[in-house]
This record gives sequence, structure tokens and C-alpha cells, in this order.
Amino acid sequence: MKHLNSIITGTGSYIPTVTIKNSDFVNQTFFEKDSTAIDSPGEVVVKKFKDITGIAERRWVEEDQTCSDIATIAAQKAIDDAGVDPQTIDHIIVAQNFGDVIKDTIQSDLLPCLASRVKKNLGIANPACVGYDILFGCPGWVQGIIQADSFIKTGLAKRCLVIGAETLSRVVDKFDRDTMIFSDGAGAAILEAREEDEKRGVLASSTVTHSIDEAYYLYLGKSNAPESDPKVRYIKMHGRKIYEYSISKVPQAIKSALDKTDIPVEKVTKILLHQANEKMDEAIVKRFYRQYGVKQDVGEVMPMNIHHLGNSSVATVPTLYDMVKKGELKDHAIHEDEIIIFASVGAGMNINALIYRT
Repeated sequence: MKHLNSIITGTGSYIPTVTIKNSDFVNQTFFEKDSTAIDSPGEVVVKKFKDITGIAERRWVEEDQTCSDIATIAAQKAIDDAGVDPQTIDHIIVAQNFGDVIKDTIQSDLLPCLASRVKKNLGIANPACVGYDILFGCPGWVQGIIQADSFIKTGLAKRCLVIGAETLSRVVDKFDRDTMIFSDGAGAAILEAREEDEKRGVLASSTVTHSIDEAYYLYLGKSNAPESDPKVRYIKMHGRKIYEYSISKVPQAIKSALDKTDIPVEKVTKILLHQANEKMDEAIVKRFYRQYGVKQDVGEVMPMNIHHLGNSSVATVPTLYDMVKKGELKDHAIHEDEIIIFASVGAGMNINALIYRT
């Protein structure tokens, strides 16, 4: 019996060249959300931040780069890696949240959508190649893969390009210490239909949205600085609420996806989790295994790049996958016939997970 599989045949990523170290924030004046100054010395603020998040540095784009620019770079690398003709791509799905924000401007540019811009940049003339964006918070790229898999499994597409790209450095409030969390980057993958004897590729998925009490855990708000212009808004978050929500709900969503297969949890070799916060991600994975009564060394199954790349939202999962796949992370590799879990959580609040056999 033949199986119609959705297979990732190529990946690519773009890591911005500008490195911003924690030490660069030591002399920055930070304020709380109520505009009261944070009295702690800069060294103390930075050290506490590093202890909580694991982030030592992050990458920001060059002044002349936009989100669609870096999305195009990652996309071209994925196309080259897959060895496909870009004119044969059926769908271009771009996960992003703020569009193109030009340096020193305060306006998101979403017209046309980034997928159309990427299609133009790649020189794809085929009108049957459809491009659109997903605004789904940090889980956008994983959701893009889930959607592309649905297109393939229902015969509506044979080849999809799924991109996650973000330039959060353009929407951060420099007077908010949460600025230190956010970064820029882009990752992409080609997902293709394959008729094969064995079932592999995307095996199962789950997606949930909690938006009653949780809808505005991430939001746009005015600068923390006193007397700031309320008409100019920046990315804001309720960090503690996001942490508590994530460690409670994400393990359940991952389990829901895995339980749709007949695969025992012991067969999972890698969990590629949205790079949001080192301690939070570790807690999520521990709680995931605890649901099965299994003890697992988190470091063996969960590679991380947050320490040097920060949180680039939709770009973290595809960037992480590309790096592991290409042997760029120490002590982690991906081989044939392995079970990988992709999972993410973010604004909405949205959570998703998918099970993938290499």
C-alpha cells in the first residue's frame, strides 16, 4: 500500500550578522510598565535576565534589511537545498507578525503581503504559485507546515515553501527590559508530496487557541518611558502569565499530537521547541514526559540555540531545525527514521505541535 507523505526536502535559514550582547544593555535605563525606573544596577538586571532566559546575545538585522529581505534569503537556501525549480512551487506561506518595518519608522508595512514580496524577489512568474501570510504569533511557521501538509494530503498542492521570518528589533521598546529577549531571523523549508511504501514525514498534529483570559498576554502598548507618546506602540508581554500558561498547556498539546499516532514516547529522538526562554522550555519538556511517567534527560532530546540567537518568534523553530539538520549544533544530529516533534507557543495565545518521521 502506497502512502501520500508530506516530506521536508530542503531547509534554509538566515542568521543576521549584527550581534547584540547582554553587555550592550548594561548602561541602558529601563522602566517598569507603570513608568517607574528600575533601580537595580545594569549589571544586576542583565545577570538576572541571563539566569532566567539563558540568552547571552541575540542577532539583529542590518539597517537596510527588512523582514521580506531575510525571508527571501532563507527561502532561496531552502530551494537550493531541495534542488527544486521555484516555478513549480504551489504555495508560498510566510509566517510573520509585523510585516516589513523600515528602520526608524513606526509603521508596519503589510501591503502587499510578505509572501507576494518573496515571490517577486525569487522571480517566480507562475501565477498558480499562491502566496499568503500567517499571523499566528510565534507558532506561525509550525502552523504553516500543518497547513501545507493539509494541502498535500488533500491533493491541492504537491510542493510548498513555508517561511518563518521576523525583525523584532524594529518593534521593541528600548526602555523595556523585555527588549533583551527579542531578536531577528528567518528560516524556511520545502514540503513536498511523496508516494512511498512507508509512512513518514508529517504524521500528526494538534493546534489550540486560548483567547478569553489569554488573548492579550502579548500585545502592542506604549513605551515604558515616562511621558512617552501613547500613539507609538511597541511589542509588550506579561512574562509571568506566559510562562505559567506555557508550562501548563504546551505539554498537553504535544501529548495530544503524539497520541494520534501509535508511537511510544520513548521513540521520540528530538523535540524542536520554540526558543522562548531556556527555563520555560526545559520545564515544558520535563512536564511532557511526566505525563507518560517517563524520566528523560532534556538535554539529549532538546537542542537549543536561544543562548546566542535570542527569541526570533516564528523563525526559531525552522532555524533550529536547519542548524541541527546541517550539523551546526554540538551534540545534536538528525538521522533517517527518527521521530521529531516540532512545537511552539505564542501570541493569541496559540499552541501547536506536529509529529514528524524523518
